[in-house]
Amino acid sequence: MASVMERSFYFLFLLLIVAVVEAKTSPSPKPKKVMCEDKYSSCYYKSFYCPASCPQSCVVDCTKCQPVCHATPPPPPSPPPYHKPMKVECKDKKYPSCYHKNLFCPASCPRTCVVDCAKCQPVCPATPPPVPSIPPPALSPPPPPALSPPPPPPALPLPPPPPSGSDSPPKTAKCKNRNFPLCYGMELTCPSGCPDHCEVDCVTCKPVCDCNKPGAVCQDPRFIGADGITFYFHGKKDRDFCLVSDSNLHINAHFIGRRNENMKRDFTWVQSLGILFDNHKLYVGAQKTATWDDAVDRLALVLDDQPIVLPDGEGSNWQPIEAQGTSITRIRDTNSVEIEVEGNFKIRATVVPITKKDSRIHNYGIPQDDCFAHLDLSFKFYGLSEDVNGVLGQTYANNYVSRVKMGVVMPVLGGEEKFSSSTLFATDCTVARFTGEVAGSENFEYAKLDCGGGMDGRGVVCKR
Repeated sequence: MASVMERSFYFLFLLLIVAVVEAKTSPSPKPKKVMCEDKYSSCYYKSFYCPASCPQSCVVDCTKCQPVCHATPPPPPSPPPYHKPMKVECKDKKYPSCYHKNLFCPASCPRTCVVDCAKCQPVCPATPPPVPSIPPPALSPPPPPALSPPPPPPALPLPPPPPSGSDSPPKTAKCKNRNFPLCYGMELTCPSGCPDHCEVDCVTCKPVCDCNKPGAVCQDPRFIGADGITFYFHGKKDRDFCLVSDSNLHINAHFIGRRNENMKRDFTWVQSLGILFDNHKLYVGAQKTATWDDAVDRLALVLDDQPIVLPDGEGSNWQPIEAQGTSITRIRDTNSVEIEVEGNFKIRATVVPITKKDSRIHNYGIPQDDCFAHLDLSFKFYGLSEDVNGVLGQTYANNYVSRVKMGVVMPVLGGEEKFSSSTLFATDCTVARFTGEVAGSENFEYAKLDCGGGMDGRGVVCKR
């Protein structure tokens, strides 16, 4: 009997040892892979693995650019009920530029806003201060001696009148994506950095400047490369320079400008584009203008030497039969279009002037008979090769390393002679790559395109 019990004891002891060994040798759970999802952080979309202390439940601290453990957050509160924004208008005739202009209440007070006619924008009414409670009267208050009459109540301050000769109020933009019903159609005022033209980021329902995104070319040419780094390329006035050159896309820009005697360079702006793709050539230009009126269209469009007549009015669209997959659409009533060639590129072009305020601040010296109308541009590319080049195009190449000196107020990129072209449609710059055919087109498949980014702040490039 004792031997049976001893064998049972030894058997259980062996089972316990096996269980302990297996517990020690069992593999730990594989750490979870996480990414920073703040698109405005330098850490955006960078991958990390959770630490051993929380292998399956970490998040990325985008400020420190490292994974951190966190407690399970409480469930998000239910969204507030949606109220359709109320339409309001300024009724003060002292502000003619805003009088009877239709505006929509912001999301913070969709049904209770009023119009600030001086700023020409809807605002939420201020919450009145709480009314102090009145103390109960005393049983026998002594009559106060009438020494002097009580002071009159202070007069309420009146809103200041608009300054004489002030610039026109900021323009507005709308969200045009129906997939965001809470923001769709809402009219928002452009920010101070771009009061004359902006667009609405429907995700955040906020107005954003077109010129602050990768792929932008604006002002005294200020470029933002595909890597998000800002640089300036001044070139020279009345010369043509290659912005992008690839096997089936070549874009030259004509620079106009003014010479400042106190500087060693010209003030320059992009006046027009010469675009070559397939066997077509497209001209996009700003017409010379003495006095600027945004209601008058100053945009010139020519495809294969034939002028394009695009009716005024937002949404007007033109699609040529001879260039399949090409479309030109007005994104405002005048002076702003979106040009797209399927599988190749999309360009937003807006004609803007140099204002008297700009000329005064930057000492441009703009004359009375020419407001130097030029183009503000935003580029998006769908099929660039690894060998793409040009002032902007080089930033999309696989082997590109920025030569821009960081930390300076105006980082300037040189190389004028390398990017110089003899004419607007010439492909004779040193870095030219254009042949009119997609490189390796016989094996090209859209399914093999690797695309990333978007017009929402990271630039877009698709590579095979």
